[in-house]
Amino acid sequence: MLRLYLDLCCFNRPFDDQSQLRVKLETEAKLAIQERILEGVYEFVWSYIIDFENAQNPFPAKMNSIEDWRAFACTNVSENDSILSFAESLAEKGIKLYDALHISCAVEMQCDYFVTTDRKLLNTSVQGIKIISPIRFIEEQG
Repeated sequence: MLRLYLDLCCFNRPFDDQSQLRVKLETEAKLAIQERILEGVYEFVWSYIIDFENAQNPFPAKMNSIEDWRAFACTNVSENDSILSFAESLAEKGIKLYDALHISCAVEMQCDYFVTTDRKLLNTSVQGIKIISPIRFIEEQG
């Protein structure tokens, strides 16, 4: 079974302005992924950095909607030295700290895919995980 990590920008995509076609397609693909998670087709991982970033959300309804997905995760990864060390090495390569922490959590939990809508991350290669958009993931997995 494939193991996925969805970063916070992916979780936030349905709350973005849907008038742009790319945003709408990413939203639909992300919702299809979540549906398959609920069906047991994919596992997904939650992390402490998702909790931390989501807690910063000034909109309680959005924050709670995202937080509800925590209950469907196969595991919830906590901060540890390995995650911090790998995140630091990613940050040294120019990846923003929170993004580096998300990726590091996904690698630590042996996720097959890191699903994101962040354009900069989609153009980044990280050994040990495939970084992919929700649309591309759906295209690849059918």
